[in-house]
Amino acid sequence: MNTQTLTIAAARQQISAGLLNPHSLLAACQQVIAERNPSLNAFATLAQLPSQEPDPQAPLGGIPLAIKDLLDVAGLPSAAGSPRFFGQQPAPQDSAAVHKLRQAGACFVGKTNTHEIALGITGINPHTGAVRNPRNPQRITGGSSSGSAAAVASGMALGALGTDTGGSIRIPAALCGVTGFKPTFGRVSLRGVLPLSWNLDHIGPLAKNVEDVEILYNLLTGYDAQDPVSAQGIFPAPKPHPGEWRVALAAGGYIEEAADCILTALRRAAEAFRCMGASVTEKEISRLREAAQANGTMVIADAAAFHRERLAAHPDWFGADVRERLERGRGLTATEYALARKTQTEMKRYFELLFTEFDLLLLPTTAATAAPIAGLDSAAYAPKLTRFTAPFNLTGLPALSLPAGEDEDGLPIGLQLVGPAWGEAQVLLAGRALETALKG
Repeated sequence: MNTQTLTIAAARQQISAGLLNPHSLLAACQQVIAERNPSLNAFATLAQLPSQEPDPQAPLGGIPLAIKDLLDVAGLPSAAGSPRFFGQQPAPQDSAAVHKLRQAGACFVGKTNTHEIALGITGINPHTGAVRNPRNPQRITGGSSSGSAAAVASGMALGALGTDTGGSIRIPAALCGVTGFKPTFGRVSLRGVLPLSWNLDHIGPLAKNVEDVEILYNLLTGYDAQDPVSAQGIFPAPKPHPGEWRVALAAGGYIEEAADCILTALRRAAEAFRCMGASVTEKEISRLREAAQANGTMVIADAAAFHRERLAAHPDWFGADVRERLERGRGLTATEYALARKTQTEMKRYFELLFTEFDLLLLPTTAATAAPIAGLDSAAYAPKLTRFTAPFNLTGLPALSLPAGEDEDGLPIGLQLVGPAWGEAQVLLAGRALETALKG
């Protein structure tokens, strides 16, 4: 059984038809974990085999999933990549998102390693070690949902949960060659998740393809009155036919700073949409840089506020790169934060107007493929990977990263599709069409 290529959808069909035993599937993933986790370092904690046979007719009956070590899983510690501060006691109950997946019949193989407190995008953690890219273990996975992406890409799990505050689902998905989805802000409950930024955090799935992330997304959604940022939206009906789609192709100097191989993949994707019959128009999104910078300001300020007592009492317990960013956040003025919030308000309106003209925005996920681990400065490198993802945390818009080929070294390239608030259905529909076209 090749769990590296087996999808959730295919596994569910086989389990439901009695052609695949859930325990055999779980054992296959555990075998891959035993073989590959020592070198890839994807997992912080492994879970025990369930004592009861999963219900084969449940939506996820027997599907092995991995959970980022920021989300509570009952009986397992939540160390958040910072074991001196967290993770001494097992969580008493599941986070809201994990509870939904457990109710759907999922099996959890373990908690995945993360950049410390999720404040970073390389996956290099001085406490737990670097998570390594399955395509090339000398390269980063991206982060902060580092272990979740590595687990899915290597076949240690068929899907995973991650969190995304500046690109932390989409970046590792792109660098590891899997699919990652960040829904609209407030669409998936954050209850039971260690915060990085109360204003920017999202939960979303990682899996091998768009169909699988859609399966997980549909099980995760729903209003939660116990989560203060949970929201109820108005969901526009998707346009089913590609001939109706109006696609904005991000253009201009800010986009062109991406590597040539990524720009080539972007043009190929745009042509694929044109061949489907979609209208594709180059559009310079002039305020992406400003939006990314405002997101960065809010992330470190919010993180410094949440960790203020820990930073004051034991600054040396944080890794150097995380401590540097927390101290910068602590040093920001109220005026600087207020200006970032002003930019957030303006950018929400900017994209609201953009999506009256277009249904989708197509742009790179990252400006470069996976960098070498050796000698990398995580704090300095962060803006290079979040430049195309962070604007959509600031605005809270749904954003999908899907694989779009490889560079000359065989490292994966990811592209993003973004839609209007609550426009997940359109983004996922177009994502499946684009995925099919690029594979073809």
